[in-house]
Amino acid sequence: MGFHHAQHATSLNQSLSELNGDINVSFEFFPPSTPEMETLLWNSIRRLEPLNPKFVSVTYGANSGVRDRTHSVIERIQNETNLLAAPHLTLVDASDEELKELAKHYWNSGIRDIVALRGDLPDGSPKPTRFANDLVRLLRSVADFDISVAAYPEVHPDASNAQADLIHLKKKIDAGANRAITQFFFDVESYLRFRDRCAAAGIDAEIVPGILPVTNFNQTKRFAAMTNVSIPSWLHRQFEGLEDDPTTRQMVGANVAIDMVKVLSREGVKDFHFYTLNRAELTYAICHTLGVRPGK
Repeated sequence: MGFHHAQHATSLNQSLSELNGDINVSFEFFPPSTPEMETLLWNSIRRLEPLNPKFVSVTYGANSGVRDRTHSVIERIQNETNLLAAPHLTLVDASDEELKELAKHYWNSGIRDIVALRGDLPDGSPKPTRFANDLVRLLRSVADFDISVAAYPEVHPDASNAQADLIHLKKKIDAGANRAITQFFFDVESYLRFRDRCAAAGIDAEIVPGILPVTNFNQTKRFAAMTNVSIPSWLHRQFEGLEDDPTTRQMVGANVAIDMVKVLSREGVKDFHFYTLNRAELTYAICHTLGVRPGK
């Protein structure tokens, strides 16, 4: 009788223990819209701050109210924590001159990290004429920012095909981006195949996997439908019948994400970006498993 699966599990755990915390993590938050959400956000930031992330990013909406909240969160992180804050910046509803002024403001405020995105176009918008690589080039013309861009292992919803999407990613890296952070995924092999295709295309920047710890499966399904992310049948089965059981959902969500990061780590991944949805519990547990702990 063979014990291949048991040996594989032991090997994964041994590999993880040998990393000795040699892992970089970053966290994404979004600007809160209510006082209750603001309390949740800041509780999460305080909980995750001792893990010394590489940076924390804050999303940027398509309307001025959300943008103002983004700026407010970024400034407070800068002023009240030891974290490096990385605002998201998009091309939506902003001219090149406005973007340059905002970039100068960020640089003069001590911001050195930016996540550069085209942004989601409002319904009925004409075909875009500016893209994320144009924004990267614009930021490079202002100052020496550390720039992250987006990547899509399962192809951007607006891309004509996978090859065109890969060419666009290469343009962003060639324009001066430092790394690419992927859309969340649940099929680890899709990420690994994508990483191989990036290398074959001459993309030598780090392709950082974006990890979404699942606490609300219905919400995750909505996100996936909007972003062209496939949800495997086994994941549906894992969360089946847990609609009214948040405690068990959290345990299942943690188990799914921990299994993913174990395999990714064994495949040589040293950087992970977590879409926290402003909740710290699962992200903290996953980081602990990776050996990322306070004071390390």
